[in-house]
Amino acid sequence: MQTATIEQDARRRVARKLRPENRTAALLAGRQSRIIWKPNPDHPDGRPNPQRLAYESEADILGYGGAAGGGKSALLLGLAATRHKRSVIFRRVYPNLRGVIEESRALLNASGVDHSRDSYNETLHRWSLADGRMIEFEACQLERDKEKQRGRPRDFYGFDEATEFARSQVEFITAWNRTTDANQRCRVVLTFNPPTDDGGSWVIDYFRPWFAYLFPQHFTHPNPAAPGELRWYATVDGKEIECDDGSPFDHDGETIQPRSRTFIPARLEDNPHLADTNYRSMLQSLPEPLRSQLLYGNFAAKSQADPWQCIPTAWVKAAQSRWLEMEKPNRPLAGVGVDVARGGRDNLVIVKRYAQWFADPVKVPGVDVGDGPTAAGIVQRELANEAHIGAINIDVIGVGSSPYDSLTAMYPGIAQAVNVSEGSTYAAMSKTVPPMPLFRMKNLRAEMYWRFREALDPDGGDNLALPPGNELVADLCAARYKVLAGGVIQIEDKDGIKKRIGRSPDVGEAVMLAHYRPHSRGRGTGVVAYA
Repeated sequence: MQTATIEQDARRRVARKLRPENRTAALLAGRQSRIIWKPNPDHPDGRPNPQRLAYESEADILGYGGAAGGGKSALLLGLAATRHKRSVIFRRVYPNLRGVIEESRALLNASGVDHSRDSYNETLHRWSLADGRMIEFEACQLERDKEKQRGRPRDFYGFDEATEFARSQVEFITAWNRTTDANQRCRVVLTFNPPTDDGGSWVIDYFRPWFAYLFPQHFTHPNPAAPGELRWYATVDGKEIECDDGSPFDHDGETIQPRSRTFIPARLEDNPHLADTNYRSMLQSLPEPLRSQLLYGNFAAKSQADPWQCIPTAWVKAAQSRWLEMEKPNRPLAGVGVDVARGGRDNLVIVKRYAQWFADPVKVPGVDVGDGPTAAGIVQRELANEAHIGAINIDVIGVGSSPYDSLTAMYPGIAQAVNVSEGSTYAAMSKTVPPMPLFRMKNLRAEMYWRFREALDPDGGDNLALPPGNELVADLCAARYKVLAGGVIQIEDKDGIKKRIGRSPDVGEAVMLAHYRPHSRGRGTGVVAYA
C-alpha cells in the first residue's frame, strides 16, 4: 500500500508539469486496468529512445523516422490508442494498410487486458474502443481522393510513409485537425524514410532546419534545429513563414496562431522489437542509395548506380510512382507469375498483372506449402474470382515442376512452364532507325530480365505500374549482368543473388514471370501492346 501511495504521488507531481490533456492521461493511467501500449524504453546506457521522445513531444506537427525499423507505425498506433479520442492513420494506398491494421490487432488484443468491449468494423476499417476512442484507417491514392476527407475532424492525424503523399494532400486533409474538447490536444504526425524520388522530397523543405542540423554538408538553414527542438510556422498571405515563437500575432486585422513543428530521427537499433531480427540483413541487401537511406536514415545519400546492375533503381521507383497515381485498370487478368517455394525460409509468391498494372504480391511462407498440389491449390484460391486469365507462368526449376503438373490439370492451356535455363532467341535492339541487334541472351533467364528492363526504360518503355515496397525494389535491382564474347548477356543466377543479399529475390522474380509472354519470344520489337 505504501509503494502504491508513493507511485501515485510521483505520478501527480509529473502530471502537474504536463499539458492539460497529458495531465489527465497520466492521472488516469494509475487507475486504468488496461495499459495497452508504452513507447520503447531508453537505451541501457541512458540514451533517450527516440520513440519515447516522439511520444512525449509537444509539437503540433511531428516528423519521425529516417531509417527503417525505428517503430514508426507503432508510434502512430500508440498515440491513437492512448493519447487521442478521434484518430486516423493514412497510407497512400489501402493495401499498404494491411500491416498497420494487423499490428493494431496485436496491440488492441494483447493478453492480460480486457478487450471485451473493443470492436473493429471490417467494412469501415475502424476501431471503437471501450473508453470511447476511435481509430480509423484511410487511404488517399489519387490527388482527388483528398476531397473524401473534407469536413471530417479528428484530433490526431497520422501519415505512415508520408513521402508517398503529395504535400497538397497532407495539408488539405489536416485542415480539419480539430476538436471541441478543450482538454484534448490536436496533433499531426508524419512518419517517413528519406525520399527516394522527387515526389517525396517536399519533406526536406518542410523539416529543413532539422536536416540542416543533421546533414550540414548537404542542407542549409540560417538557424538549424536540433532533433526534438520546437519551431513555429504560420501561413501569411498564402506563404509559409517561420516565427520566433508560438505567440499569436495580428496581420491585416486577423489574429494568426503559429503551429509548432519538430523532427526526431530514429534507427533500427532504437527498436528492441526488431533490432535482433534478420531485418537488418534485408536492409543491407538493398542497392544504393536505398541501403544508406533505410539502414542509416541518410537523407543526403545520392544514387550511385552500379554499371552492371541489370535493372536501374530509378526506373523501378518511377514505375512505383506511376502505380500510386493510377487506379487498377478495368481489364482482364493478362498474366500471373508464380515463384514456388516449399519449406525453408523462402516464400511462394503470386503476382497478377492487368495490362501494364501489377497487383500487390501475395506471399505464402514456404513452410506452409507442403507439396505441389498444395501450392497449386493456393494459386487456384487466389484466382478464383477472375473471369479471364491470360497465362499463368510458373518457374519449374527445382520445386516448381510438381505445382506446374497440378496447375496444368486445373488450367489446361493456360499454365505455362518457364524453365529459365533454356536457350533464347531474343535479341536486344538498338534505338536507331532501322533498329539493329545489340545483344543476344544466353538463356531464358537473361531474356526475362532484359525484357523487363526494356519495359521499364523511361525512353520507349511500356509505362509499367509496379506496387510500392522496398522489397520489390531490392529484388528487381539485385541482379548483375555481364557481357560475354559475341555480345551475349548473362544474368547472375538466383543462387548467386541469394548468397550475396542473404535471401531469395522471390517477389521480383514473380513480377517478371507475370510480365513474361512466352508466345511473344523472338527479337525485341519495342513497345508491347498489353492485353
